[in-house]
Amino acid sequence: MLVYASKLIGAPILSMQSAGPIGVITDLVVDPNTLKILAFRIKGPLVKTANILDVKSVREYSKYGCVVDSIDELVEKGDIIKVSEIIDLNFDLNGLKVETKKKTKLGHVIDFTVTSEDFNVKQIIVKRPLVKSFLDSELIIPRSEITEVTDYKIIVKDEEKTIKEKAETTEFVPNFVNPFRKTEPAHSPAATQTPADTDIE
Repeated sequence: MLVYASKLIGAPILSMQSAGPIGVITDLVVDPNTLKILAFRIKGPLVKTANILDVKSVREYSKYGCVVDSIDELVEKGDIIKVSEIIDLNFDLNGLKVETKKKTKLGHVIDFTVTSEDFNVKQIIVKRPLVKSFLDSELIIPRSEITEVTDYKIIVKDEEKTIKEKAETTEFVPNFVNPFRKTEPAHSPAATQTPADTDIE
């Protein structure tokens, strides 16, 4: 499913081992070269110097948060060289200016969507300049339209060729039993609903 990056911030990190939360996501480590989230920064009462979570350690992401095996999945900044190098770049996708190859200014990034399976960036959400916001206050630009990413801006193909897509988020259904997912009693009407009867967020 597609997930807004803004919804990842504050999402709980849940440990299968302790059957409870170990912290929340405070920051996203995005690789500007691949447009992929490599890791999360985590904060919580149980989190000490090891506060980096490699996304490869995430077993599931759903509206309940990210599920990992245990708090031992957290590492220190220098433990993963690639992640450490990206952190040192201090790169932030949000706030970057967006323009076309013909230098037409489209606005700036206010959010982006990623896939919950591999945390690759799929779309950027662009806030339009005031003079262009009367028709479209925001542009949703798919990753395929992006031609270059620098420290200050994102360059996309010509505006008239830019494809606007609706960013859709749905509830993820895992293929294993998630102990953090609420279950209904067997006698509850909700327990007898078919998937077609259940609203998808």
